Amino acid sequence: MSTQPAPRAGDNPERRTFAIISHPDAGKTTLTERLLLAGGAIHAAGEVKARGAARRARSDWMKIEQQRGISVTSSVMTFERGGITFNLLDTPGHEDFSEDTYRTLTAVDSAVMVIDAAKGIEAQTLKLFEVCRLRSVPIITFINKVDREGRPPFELLDEIADKLALDVAPMMWPAGMGGEFEGLWDIERERLQLADGSFSPAPFPAAHADELELAQAGYPAFDEAAYRHGDLTPVYFGSALRELGVEPLIEALARYAPGPRPQPAEPAAIDPASPTVTGFIFKVQANMNPMHRDRVAFMRLCSGRFKRGMRLNQVGTGKQIAVHSPVLFFARERETADEAFPGDIIGIPNHGTLRVGDTLTDGPPVTITGLPNFAPEILRRVVLKDPTKTKQLKKALDDMAEEGVIQVFHPQIGAQTVVGVVGQLQLEVLISRLEVEYKVDAVLEASPYDTARWVASDDAAALRKLQEEHRSQMAGDRDGHPVFMAKDLWDLNYIQGRHPAVRFSATRERR
Repeated sequence: MSTQPAPRAGDNPERRTFAIISHPDAGKTTLTERLLLAGGAIHAAGEVKARGAARRARSDWMKIEQQRGISVTSSVMTFERGGITFNLLDTPGHEDFSEDTYRTLTAVDSAVMVIDAAKGIEAQTLKLFEVCRLRSVPIITFINKVDREGRPPFELLDEIADKLALDVAPMMWPAGMGGEFEGLWDIERERLQLADGSFSPAPFPAAHADELELAQAGYPAFDEAAYRHGDLTPVYFGSALRELGVEPLIEALARYAPGPRPQPAEPAAIDPASPTVTGFIFKVQANMNPMHRDRVAFMRLCSGRFKRGMRLNQVGTGKQIAVHSPVLFFARERETADEAFPGDIIGIPNHGTLRVGDTLTDGPPVTITGLPNFAPEILRRVVLKDPTKTKQLKKALDDMAEEGVIQVFHPQIGAQTVVGVVGQLQLEVLISRLEVEYKVDAVLEASPYDTARWVASDDAAALRKLQEEHRSQMAGDRDGHPVFMAKDLWDLNYIQGRHPAVRFSATRERR
């Protein structure tokens, strides 16, 4: 079954490429399932969480995800509804997540922020929101679990406004919450969705009318321009588990969420209306199908009409890559993509040719910007239990570094590789995948270093001086860029002070 709508003459089919961001347990997986049900991508409740290998729309496929019931990679799910193709990029909600999460948010045009009505804005939600804000990604808010006991709606809206510095425009309003919950009022269409999910011509329950009147008077009306600029969030209340408020949410995505937006690039931003085919690799995933030991690069198409078999230039290397077998994703399932349009996410099977940050185009050289590496917060040494598996370990570390699960640093002095991650969970992912996918038994040991910084200088002599004076703390990343390994924050500040001509950076743009 194809999910691609028929192209319209002289125009690209409409696309909505979005992510769902939330703190753990806010209901993201359930909401994802309800959206996929609405789009016909799955046909029964529970398929997203199902553990059967053949489940079409399951987004959590890695073994550690199955064991712990959490998402640690980002998946892509494509579905169509009402002539619009929706590309839903699932992001990990666990507090320990990888750079893969950051980079996935660079590939979307909008986001849905899920908030637990009882807990409000939590740490992970705030962190993911800040990543969205860096790129002015428009956000629709879905306050979930209103059928349970929770905080007052006004308190939740004021918290969003205060903590996120966003204007809030309620689009729905709950008639009571928890034990007093009677339904949801669609403010725009003036209709009531009852607690059983049906829509009723009945007016808003009189017992809660004062609250609704106060909400409509006290908060600004929805402003589409302000929303698309990232200054205002429309707020929907509901219960994903009971399919309440989901229909208005998906309608809002179709009506208000932007289609493909211009992508930041050098020498100039990429216009999605340009006929030139341009895309960038934001994610690489190895071993999605362990039977075939495959490697798939996820490309966000930014402009042009891509057709299967096209030859695209890999900017940076100058190589031409023939894309013979591009795929669309339904989580673990794939379907050959004969064509794709701006906003689509396609997978390109390859054997290490493509890397995160690569730009592909059939036109003049252009480089997508804004896909950085982040300085790791945890550094560890990897020690093999079986020294004869050195080659397999190197292959595994290279693969996972390419995916963004870890970063790999090679010290100038000493043979033991140092790996860096931005969250503790990624270390568990590393060990699990070494064992399951690469048949390598290894342990992690403490590193004498606490953090790492990329170093560069316009003065070659100044950089050389740093490298000579601190050889024991110098390393190279997987691309050979020099890295200073600091023992702690005091050490980092001290060395920075002694080498003012050298830049110590916590991020490095991937080119």
